[in-house]
Amino acid sequence: MANNSGWRISVDTGGTFTDVVIADDNGKFTLGKALTTKQRIFVGLKNALEAAAAQLNLTATDVLSRTGLFVYGTTHATNAIVTANVGKTAFITTQGFPDILVLREGGKFNPHDFSTPFPAPYIPRRYTYEVAERVRSNGEVFTPLDEPSTLAVLEDIKNRGFESCAVSLLWATVNPVHEIRIGELITEHLPGVSFTLSHALNPILREYRRASSTAIDASIKPLMQRHLNDLQADLDKEGYRGEILVSTTAGGCLDIDSVVEKPINSVRSGPAMAPVAGRHYAQVENQPHSVLVVDTGGTTFDVSLVRDGNITITQETWLGERFTGHMLGIPAVDARSVGAGGGSIAWLDDAGLLRVGPQSAGANPGPACYGQGGTEPTVTDAALVLGYIDPDYFLGGKMALDTQAALGAIEKIAKPLGITPEQAAYSIFAVSNETMINAIKEITVSEGIDPSESIIVAGVGAAGLGIVPIARELKCRAVIVPRTASVLSACGMQFSDIQLEVSRSIPTRSDTFNRDAVNQGLDAIDTELEKFAQRLAARGFAENHTNYRTDAHYAAQVWDIAVDLPSSRLQSDEDIDALCEAFHRNHDRIFNMEDRASPIEFLNWTGKIAVHLPRSGSGDMATSEPIDKPATRDAFFDLEAKQKTSVLKGNEIGIDKEIVGPAIIEEETTTVVLPPGTSGRLSANGNYVIEWQD
Repeated sequence: MANNSGWRISVDTGGTFTDVVIADDNGKFTLGKALTTKQRIFVGLKNALEAAAAQLNLTATDVLSRTGLFVYGTTHATNAIVTANVGKTAFITTQGFPDILVLREGGKFNPHDFSTPFPAPYIPRRYTYEVAERVRSNGEVFTPLDEPSTLAVLEDIKNRGFESCAVSLLWATVNPVHEIRIGELITEHLPGVSFTLSHALNPILREYRRASSTAIDASIKPLMQRHLNDLQADLDKEGYRGEILVSTTAGGCLDIDSVVEKPINSVRSGPAMAPVAGRHYAQVENQPHSVLVVDTGGTTFDVSLVRDGNITITQETWLGERFTGHMLGIPAVDARSVGAGGGSIAWLDDAGLLRVGPQSAGANPGPACYGQGGTEPTVTDAALVLGYIDPDYFLGGKMALDTQAALGAIEKIAKPLGITPEQAAYSIFAVSNETMINAIKEITVSEGIDPSESIIVAGVGAAGLGIVPIARELKCRAVIVPRTASVLSACGMQFSDIQLEVSRSIPTRSDTFNRDAVNQGLDAIDTELEKFAQRLAARGFAENHTNYRTDAHYAAQVWDIAVDLPSSRLQSDEDIDALCEAFHRNHDRIFNMEDRASPIEFLNWTGKIAVHLPRSGSGDMATSEPIDKPATRDAFFDLEAKQKTSVLKGNEIGIDKEIVGPAIIEEETTTVVLPPGTSGRLSANGNYVIEWQD
């Protein structure tokens, strides 16, 4: 049985930094950061753990011995997909359908742009194999699987050195008999080759989405199995004996064995954890409004939405540009990304207009002020020139910044425009903020949310630099910047649950609703969820709850929206009427119209179980004695004159003491800027709550 008592460690391994959060018995958080070591992830992880442990006068081994739960998040799968560093994968599909991954779902943003080449499929067309078989849409076997030719396919796969197979056959969601048999043949004839069967991974309608998720899962299975097995071995060597969970793209966690079996659940799991943390911080501050969670890193600005306490989930997650990228195909936290972060590069286009991003200086060489050879002007360089960042207190003084190098880089913008470096820096911030504002408008308006009815929870190191002007422009009610903002995703893991979703494809319509088929499908979903719950209960995780939803659209529409079921089963006409009414309301909220004369088509049905983890407190951090007279320095808050600005260290601010802007709050791993006309306070929960009167 798992040791569910004791301390909890959460780890977010990014492409540049590895973040660690240690929660002790009282829920007090201790943070650690270290550079990610890509050759052996555990080296960087242990360095970050040692950095956090040192603040407690302990070693990493001491901390692990006191820990009962270790929650791990990683960008390993996402980075492998983005860099095409995945296993060599064969795609096996029904004869006559070899172009599922090639054609995707059709469409592109600029249909008359013929200068852009047609994008390559996720698995190369030359790696696609067709097998003779056919199942009808009603589940009847029309053409039996031709096993001799299938064995010939597997022999060729073996000879060509494939590491994995993705199997997605037509109508396997209705009758998976042929996929199951191919899986048996792979196991028998291709020992050591991993495989994914579409009906077992993602049994939904939408042929491309099912095939795409199967291809992605199969391609990352070899490397993620090695990665997670290495993590287990390294933790075991350090003496850790507790439970290991892995964060998922749906905003929860799974036991490590489940992720090894279906590693697609780990793709984009980092951004999925930020709204989990954002929801928690809004709740502890008694903010009942819609919550916009923004995650401002070095390269991207991610925004997600929490509405009525629920994190927005989507089936429309594309890896890359919509239509021309690759569809994840499974339920995922709806996180929109734009290329605007601390490392985003400012540049002038051919018309002499200022642009910011999407190009980024990254971590190496990084912004010019890092002194690592970077020469291009970035948002971080602009923040330094404007006086928002203390060059001697970056990362708590562990890294000195070069102000002259930042000024030299900003001159590349200032000289051509005939303005001062400070004016250029302020303009860079204004353009970058506008990009972020548009990203927030997209996710709020598309979900029928008025930004002025929302609050913002801001996270990651660059979050506090420009978030207040953004929130004021959108007329948001308030901004919350946790003291733990720089490790927001790792904090989200501290507040998450173990979650599993199971889907079934059961097409039906509101005017001819097949109640028996739907309820039988929900029974099958419950059977899988109950097996999962029993397995976890045997390991000490017993408390859980389940809810259900369906994907639906008006007849002749091609886009689906998710609708929660009013009850676990649809037992009466009144239950069906309530479901239809919920769909009409959702459609009206999102698209500002409803069509009650049209029948509703219901496609996929999903059950989600949340197995609750013991909570680890509010996540506040230690503070020192408050000071009455803060330091000051000059900073720019407009294009003209600089202003004398109060500068306070985060651990020296008294609880609920009002901080009036202009002011700058310096934490070791983040900085919060309060422009004139704003005020903030440090709550008892360890969050900066910032408000204003416009």
